[in-house]
Amino acid sequence: MKTLFDKTSMKNIDLKNRFIRSATWENRALENGSIDENIIDIYCDLADGGVGLIITSYAYITNEEKPNPRMLGIYDDSLIEVYTELVDTVHKKGSKIMMQIVYGGSSASYNTESRTILGPSSVPNINKGTVPKEMSKDDIKHIVDSFSKAALRCKIAGFDGVQIHGAHGYLLSQFLDPHHNKRTDEYGGSIENRSRIILEVYRAVRNSVSDDYHVGIKINSSDNRDGGATINDCLYTTKELDKLGIDSIEVSGGGFYNLKGESYFKDDASKVAASVNCPVILVGGNRTVDNMNNILNNTNIEYFSMARPLIREPELINLYKEDNSYKPKCINCGNCMNVEKTCIFN
Repeated sequence: MKTLFDKTSMKNIDLKNRFIRSATWENRALENGSIDENIIDIYCDLADGGVGLIITSYAYITNEEKPNPRMLGIYDDSLIEVYTELVDTVHKKGSKIMMQIVYGGSSASYNTESRTILGPSSVPNINKGTVPKEMSKDDIKHIVDSFSKAALRCKIAGFDGVQIHGAHGYLLSQFLDPHHNKRTDEYGGSIENRSRIILEVYRAVRNSVSDDYHVGIKINSSDNRDGGATINDCLYTTKELDKLGIDSIEVSGGGFYNLKGESYFKDDASKVAASVNCPVILVGGNRTVDNMNNILNNTNIEYFSMARPLIREPELINLYKEDNSYKPKCINCGNCMNVEKTCIFN
């Protein structure tokens, strides 16, 4: 029987348990994307709290574009040194750390008036209302190249791996989404075309960092709305990535703020896990040890990631280890521990 505290290995990353801190946005980085002790302390607390692998909050890959203020940046070689310090600190505390890299597109809400916003098509963003400039082929090549260069910086800085952000309405997931992607060229229409940029980004990243470096992706199981990307789109894309050698797939989804219950993407994630060879990470509503153990032993899902519970209780994994019946505290009220309550997910 597998357990959540098994020692395992994902490609070149040896892990002390199956718990992963999923990427989020701390709003604490410096204006230029660099970091100081405030950020380092956050990751030190997570490492001390027992999590096996930390995926950083998302980092922007070009100086001219970032989805939110005060987010991490990895767009220039000058940023490598400060992240080396972060990585070394986390390693000394016994955890591993990957960096998530992203291009926002029309999902960005920060400083949109004074810069060019790129997107698959000039369609108002369904959540933000921002209308992007339809990307030219040169724009696409620039973004693919920017992902590649950012990934190499992650490797040079010492991160144990890099995760491509292809979920949550940011640029790469917009290409998968028929609502935002109305293109009639080789990047639009069929799922083979809509997934093309993701596969190009992966190939470019892999060529940049070599075969022995861990490269993962975060992707929506579906957009959970009419006209959006579906589970079949996800399955096609993840199967193709698996053929190319992707090292891990973290399965999330759209519309998660309206979902209730535990592990609300588990059914779709289990379909992904059954169709690929690489490890699958489940994120979204993971709360109790019994529930996660059940998924671990009855599906091909191997790892469980969380963000909000670890914001509230960075020591949560140690608490699970001490008492496998422990229920995390609500991120909002700090008191209720009933996982059926909506507030625990907001």
